[in-house]
Amino acid sequence: MSAIDEQLFGSFDGEHPPSKALIDDCVHCGFCLPACPTFVLWGEEMDSPRGRIYLMRAALDGGEITGEMVKHFDSCLGCMSCVTSCPSGVQYDKLIEATRGQVERLYRRPLADRLKRAMVFSIFPFPHRLRIVRTLLKIYQSSGLQTFIRAARVLRLFPPSLRAMESIAPKIARSESLPEFSSAIGTSRGTVGLLLGCVQGAFFPEVNEATVRVLTAEGYNVVAPAHQGCCGALSGHSGRLHEAQGFARRLIDCFESAGVDTIITNSAGCGSSMKEYGQLLSGDRIYQERAQQFADHTVDIAEFLANTTPLSTRHPLAITIAYHDACHLGHAQRIREQPRSLLLQIPQLSIVEITESEICCGSAGVYNIFQSEAASALGERKAGFVSLTNADLLIAANPGCSLQISAALQQRGNNMPAAHTIELLDASIQGETAIAFLERLREP
Repeated sequence: MSAIDEQLFGSFDGEHPPSKALIDDCVHCGFCLPACPTFVLWGEEMDSPRGRIYLMRAALDGGEITGEMVKHFDSCLGCMSCVTSCPSGVQYDKLIEATRGQVERLYRRPLADRLKRAMVFSIFPFPHRLRIVRTLLKIYQSSGLQTFIRAARVLRLFPPSLRAMESIAPKIARSESLPEFSSAIGTSRGTVGLLLGCVQGAFFPEVNEATVRVLTAEGYNVVAPAHQGCCGALSGHSGRLHEAQGFARRLIDCFESAGVDTIITNSAGCGSSMKEYGQLLSGDRIYQERAQQFADHTVDIAEFLANTTPLSTRHPLAITIAYHDACHLGHAQRIREQPRSLLLQIPQLSIVEITESEICCGSAGVYNIFQSEAASALGERKAGFVSLTNADLLIAANPGCSLQISAALQQRGNNMPAAHTIELLDASIQGETAIAFLERLREP
């Protein structure tokens, strides 16, 4: 680094360092403190957005990037609750992602941490590898090995990250591959593309199946390219900038060749990242404009359907639901009312709000693997408030949230089932009874 670079970027390099102008937007008012999950847990200033911004400024002024500093950056969930609570409009989301990119390049983590991260990022962003994991997990569950290991409490001998992955692993059910093209029922209103997602596609294929049924029932042709890959959300949120950019370019190419104008997402984390492709690929001469066009045409399924006139009949479902605002839907995409208005189209459905709805459940992509202790505490906190609703069903719009909260509920002895918004809407359109729907969700 040259002397000029050192003056401009301090201990950071010149590749997308956190912006001093954005850092200076923070007036240290403290409105972010009660909104920040880690500050709520620990009450530590450096584990709040305000404290982390102070550390960013210190590194920008030339302070060393130490392990203690990195620990505070790592403890951030990236939930963006601070962004929606900040009266000064501080763009903390941009600051933390830029800082994490710097950490990944400039700080050498301990060996155990590097190996854990290498394992996670060699599996989770690759749908075909996750399908292998799905098969192994199904064998683990159906063979009785999972029941034996849990009963024998063998998991106590494993590292916290492996225990966390085992505890939130979903029950694997049978599924069929979605066709690449599904025709609208009746007169077509248009053609849309569907992101299948990595975790969603491998472990929650029923959500994608329900999404296609609802869209076709509402008069849309659906294109779901079989060769689509990861959107890059997990990589981008973890500071792996070049990896995220590569995934984004491939996904843009995939859907451009599919010939669709609108891309539908049903996973909050994926949708949030895809809507930021213009920023992610800014400066890329070939992809910048295409990335922005892609982002502008990416729409969450609830957002899309809430802005269209319903064609299919909504049959009654006498169910009381606890609706969970996934952070990357509510905070990052500012989509709150659309899912509720969509669900309230279902006759006899009741929605109960969850206390502390703005606080993250602790999933946050792969946070519950890397920061299992904090994630567990947040999951338990969220499950406690969900239990107080006495609802029949938990509704969430992100696979990680469903896994995290369901696992915490089970730890409390609460077997409340979880489903995606679109699954409930699909059940209503298909004329399924409330009892049949809830029983299906509870099937082993």
